[in-house]
Amino acid sequence: MHIFIDESGVHKQLGNSTVALVYVAVENIDNLNNAITQIEKNLHIEPFHWNKQIWPIRFAFLKALSKENFTVKAAIIENPFTEEDFELALQNLLTDKLVRNIIIDGRKPSKYVLRLKNVLRHRGVSVKKIRMGNDLAFPVLRLADLFAGLIRAYFEEPDKKPAKELYYLAENKITTQTYLGGQVFR
Repeated sequence: MHIFIDESGVHKQLGNSTVALVYVAVENIDNLNNAITQIEKNLHIEPFHWNKQIWPIRFAFLKALSKENFTVKAAIIENPFTEEDFELALQNLLTDKLVRNIIIDGRKPSKYVLRLKNVLRHRGVSVKKIRMGNDLAFPVLRLADLFAGLIRAYFEEPDKKPAKELYYLAENKITTQTYLGGQVFR
């Protein structure tokens, strides 16, 4: 199993942040990467990024991807965002014991990766490789970005029509949603 992680809203001091984990079965990683790049070509867009797209493109991108094989787990974290909160969210969301790779969007210090591996090891999760990546090298990170942005947008304004409609389109792919305290949100 490969896991791709992206966060949304972690730079804010108020409000909420989300951590979205996109789980991809090993045999589907290449298929999903190819599907993402093909959908972007079909939509005539640069590599997808939530904050650079308008709502109709977000809908079209998610609708095309909803046919693919992946699941999402997400946690809502109150700001200010800390590494400890992030670790706790991962502990709550990573229930699978055998993980081949975890790819985290962005750059983190190597000390952070070692700390995260230690936390997961104590949780009983076997991780061969945790590394940082960017969405150009790992197209599935663009999918994680979509869900992190969407879940944060929906959580912050659940009555906002575009966020609500897109969330309802996406919710069949979201298997776990937790608030950092452990409650499920809807």
